Order: sequence, then structure tokens, then C-alpha cells
Amino acid sequence: MNLLSSLLPLLLLLLLLLLSLLPPSLSQPTSQLAILMSIKSSLDPNGQYLSSWSPTSTAAGTGASAAPCGGAFEGIACNDQGLVVNISLQGKGLAGEIPPEIGQLGSLSGLYLHFNQLTGVLPKEIANLNELSELYLDVNNFDGEIPPEIGNMSNLQVLQLCYNKLSGSIPTQLGSLKKLSVLALQYNLLTGAIPASLGDLTFLKRLDLSNNRLFGSIPTKLANPPMLEVLDVRNNTLSGNVPTVLKRLNQGFLYSNNTGLCGVGFSTLEVCYLTPNKPEPFGPGSSSLPKKDIPESANFNSNCTQTGCSNQFTMPRIALIGGAIGATVAVSISALLTFSWCRRRKQKIGSAFDTPDSRLSTDQVKEVCSRRSASPLISLEYSNGWDPMAKGWNGSGFSQEVLESFMFNLEDVESATQYFSEVNLLGKSSFSAIYKGLLRDGSVVAIKCIAKSSCKSDESQFLKGLKILTSLKHENLLRLRGFCCSKGRGECFLIYDFVSNGNLLQYLDVKASSGKVLEWSTRVSIIQGIAKGIEYLHGKKGKKLALVHQNISAEKVLIGERYNPLLSDSGLHKLLADDIIFSTLKASAAMGYLAPEYTTTGRFTEKSDVYAFGMIMLQVLSGKCKVSQSTRQGAETCKFEDFVDSNLNGNFSESEAATMGKIATLCTHESPENRPAIDTVMEELSELSIC
Repeated sequence: MNLLSSLLPLLLLLLLLLLSLLPPSLSQPTSQLAILMSIKSSLDPNGQYLSSWSPTSTAAGTGASAAPCGGAFEGIACNDQGLVVNISLQGKGLAGEIPPEIGQLGSLSGLYLHFNQLTGVLPKEIANLNELSELYLDVNNFDGEIPPEIGNMSNLQVLQLCYNKLSGSIPTQLGSLKKLSVLALQYNLLTGAIPASLGDLTFLKRLDLSNNRLFGSIPTKLANPPMLEVLDVRNNTLSGNVPTVLKRLNQGFLYSNNTGLCGVGFSTLEVCYLTPNKPEPFGPGSSSLPKKDIPESANFNSNCTQTGCSNQFTMPRIALIGGAIGATVAVSISALLTFSWCRRRKQKIGSAFDTPDSRLSTDQVKEVCSRRSASPLISLEYSNGWDPMAKGWNGSGFSQEVLESFMFNLEDVESATQYFSEVNLLGKSSFSAIYKGLLRDGSVVAIKCIAKSSCKSDESQFLKGLKILTSLKHENLLRLRGFCCSKGRGECFLIYDFVSNGNLLQYLDVKASSGKVLEWSTRVSIIQGIAKGIEYLHGKKGKKLALVHQNISAEKVLIGERYNPLLSDSGLHKLLADDIIFSTLKASAAMGYLAPEYTTTGRFTEKSDVYAFGMIMLQVLSGKCKVSQSTRQGAETCKFEDFVDSNLNGNFSESEAATMGKIATLCTHESPENRPAIDTVMEELSELSIC
């Protein structure tokens, strides 16, 4: 017993020594490693994307122990004390949920989970991250309400929750985020009023609440933040008087598609004519507004008896009722004649553009569709509505020559596709279907079918978009042959040249024996051709209108007969509704084409096109779809084995590879200011230099 008691201090000392030698991730009560493994199982339940997050992982070539800070955990960054400070997993295809355990990473300063497919509610435990300054959870499928506890995150500077399915009201507690500079909640299902407390955010630069279901007035306090540059409340159901102080934001104040708004000093708003006894948003001074005249039938003598009053107004009431009935009948007949005349006029105009459909009633259209193979996008609800052509073409900027050279009728489209036969279906997305077609002149075409519900709701804007598409003519852009808009089908059809060699995506990640390995000279030619096409779009080669493509990817680059690249879908965003444009971005983000600044600005620029082009350069050089960090580093340091396709077996020009690697590195720089313009890129590509 004495021996045991004498050895006990020695044993305790030995135990403390062993604990001190353990890595921090294992010595803590709940280790970072355990927390991250729990987060992994929730974010990536099928274990498809976070395979590097393993208890046995070590940093390659370092001999580091199995810990998240050893460099082996993808997307994890640590500080000098070995604590996790950043989780960057944007665009990884994650489809799980955020677990409550996320709140246990107390040193976390940045959490980037945007552009994934995460679901579920936002855990309130996320508010325990007191050091967090940037929270990017946008472009996922989160639902439920915004946890009000987020208002306690005193160091938060950027809060991106946009493009989800969040519901409920905006928590007033968000007004306590004193360091917040960006609050992006657009494209959710949020309801209720805009909290006036958001006006207390003195460092706020950008507030985007657009495309929700918010109602009520715009609080005057929202004009208080001195650094505010953008206030976007478009596409809600807001009403009332717009505070005049918001005029200081100029074009930074966006408020369209709120039919109840009114105000003075805003060009697209009507002056408010509101009752004086209502609370805000009805402003002061409304009592001076002109009163409506009270009709004679409503005037009465308060001193008369009930019987006297009845006798006094019997004849005037009869006369008024008779006059009202007569006026109603006259207005109805006039309206009926006007409607009949307008209908005949629209049918006359529509027959020139939609010959097969314009003569059919809705029932007849249903009968025809039951006998033919219908386009998968067909919707009969538009048979008596959408008809952009019927409004006349002269006002839309189309000349008669353009009309004659580009206009196809529906019979041409149906005949070319064999009435949209499944045999001719080349592909289908959430908003369009593409068919292979054979025109009567024997030329092979690709026909893109777009439902009216996916197009811009403003028909004048839609027609302007068509005009832009017809103006694009370049050897490296896919040629538009024509178009057809069908009122009866509720669809627009774009007819392009058919390209037989598929898209660039089909030449990536191929085996040496596949016959699809591109030669080095072909790769250089493809890169130069894509750059030429982008240069033309950006208006650098004499084109009057500068245009940002917005969605450049390997899938959008078609390969012609002589392996010349053809950039497709140029200008297509000018036809599509905003939510459809956005729905196409998730795939681009997952492949790494989306420029980092888009998540904070929500805008596409020429520099965002350059970023996507740089990613394509790295794909073409490496022959791989996924551009890894080692590929980027290899391109930057001229380490050819890391960024040049091994299928080439060394048959490439090192000087050309080195130059293009450096150009790609510059094009994909995190900061748009440090990326070159596309015309500068073209100069570099034409004057290749040795590394």
C-alpha cells in the first residue's frame, strides 16, 4: 500500500506528460478532429466529396500526424495554434445538412458552403461562432426560418443566405450586427415587413431583399447607414410612400415590381394620393390632398324626418339608377366592339408568324397535340395569351430584312423535328429541350425549345433580346439561323447550325485509346478561338454592343468539323427570366467557372467571363474536367507534369505551355482587378514567350 501511494505522484506526472505530447486535436475534451468528422457525416452523408476528411489522413510528403491542420483535409485552414479558422467547401456538390456541431468550432472566422445542394434548417448553434466574420450559405436548398440568434454574432461582416427556400420574417435581431457590411437575402420565400432595425447597421454597404414576399412600407431608417451603396427590394409586394432620402443612392436603389409603392422624385413611381388618417407609410401633409366629390345620391338633409327624406329622393334615385344602367350598357357594347376589333387585328398579325396555330382554337390545339408527339415543354395555358410577335415588329427595332431572313414558322420547326420526335431529342434541361432537325433545304440544325414561362415576362425586353441574338456574327460563335415564337404552343424556338463533334466536355477525362485525345496544336487553336469569340462579345473588335456571356463553360464550347471552337448560348440570358438564368449557375459553380466576386456582388462582368475562360484553359491544358490546386500551382510554377495532359506523352511545346499556364493563372486570380482584359489575353496568346 505504501509502495502504491509513493508511486501515485509519479504515475500522475507521467500521465500529464503523455497528454502534453498529444496533438491539440486529440487532447481537447471534444477534439476538432471529432467535430469535423461529425460535420463531414452530415454535410456529405454518402461520403462522395469529402474523402480527404479521414482520421488516418496525413499531409502528403510531410509526415504530419492525422489531424485536420496537417494539410490533408480539403478546404480546412488553421491558425498558428492549430485551431480551425476557415472551412471553404463551396461548389463541392454537398447534399446533406449543417449539423449543430458546427457551433463547437469556436475559432472559426470564415464558413463558405455556398453553391452546394445542402438542405434542412439553419441550426441556431451557428450563432455560437463568435469569431465568424463571413458566412456564405447562399445557393443551396435550406428551408425554415432565419435563426434570430444570428443577431448575436458580433463580428459578422458578410451574411449571404440568398437563393434558398428560407421562409418566415426577417429577424429584427439582425439589426444588432454592428460590423455587417453585406446582407444578401434575395430569392427566398421571406414574408412580413422589412425591419427598421436594419437601418442601425452603420457599416452596411449592400442590402439585397429582392425576390421575396415582403410587404408593408420601406422604413425611412434604411437610409441611415452612411456607407450604403445598394438597396435592392425588387419583386416584392411592398407599398406606401418611398422615403425621399433614398434618392441619394441614385441607381443603387432598386425597387421595381412593387406595384403599391409611390413617391416623389422617383421617375417610375406615381405621386402618393393617400388618406391622411392612416399611419406610415402614408406621409405627412396628405390632409391637403384634394377631396373626392361626394355624389348627389349620397347627400342628405340631416334635419329631415325619415319619411320626408324617403319621398324627397325617390325621383332622383330612379333617374340616377336608370342613367347608371344606360351608361353601363353603352360602355359594355363599346368594349365588346373594341375587343372584337383588336382580336381580329391580332389574329391578322399573328397569322404571318404562326401559320399552323393561328387558325386553331384551344380545343383544336388539344386535338392536334393528342395526335402528335408534343414538345416536352408544351403548355396550353398560353394559347390565348403570350404572343410577342402580335405587338408589331417596327417598335422592337427589327427591320423587314431581318424579319424575312430569320423568321421561321411553326410548320418548318415541326417538320424539321418530325413533330418533336424523341428520336431527335439531343438533350433536355430544366428550361429547354434541344432537337436535331433537318430543314427542307437539306441543312442539319439544332433547335432549342424554350417555354414562355422561362422567358422574360416583359415582351419588349424579350424582343430586344432576340435582336441582340440576331446581331451576333463571328467565326467562333455558334450561328443563329432563325427563330420562331408560337402563341399556341407557348414556346420560342431558336434554330442554330448543328455541330457534329459535340462539346469540349467530351474531350476531357478521356483515355489514351479513346481516339479523342486532342493534339497540342489543336488545344492551342481551341484556346485561341474561344478567346477570339469572347473578345468579340466584349466589343473589342468593332462590335457596337458590348455583351457579357455570363455562363462560359466547356459544355458551352462546341467543336466544329475542323476542331474550331464555337461558343454557344451567347446572349441567351437576354431572353431568359432571372430565376432561370440563376438556375443554370449551380452546375457552373460546381465546375469552378463562377468568379468568386459574384457571390458578393451578384453581378456578371467582363472579368467574370475572363475567370471562366481561365478555368477552360486549365481544363484544355490538363485534359481534365476538375481543376485541382496542384494543377493551378503547376501552371503557376511551370511544373508541366502537374498541368499538362499526360496523354500527350510529352508531345507539346514547353514554351507555349508555360505561357498559357501563366495566362490561365492570371485569368483565374481571386481579385477581378488583377485579371487581364480579354484583348490583353489575345495579345499574349499571339506572342508566346518562353518561361
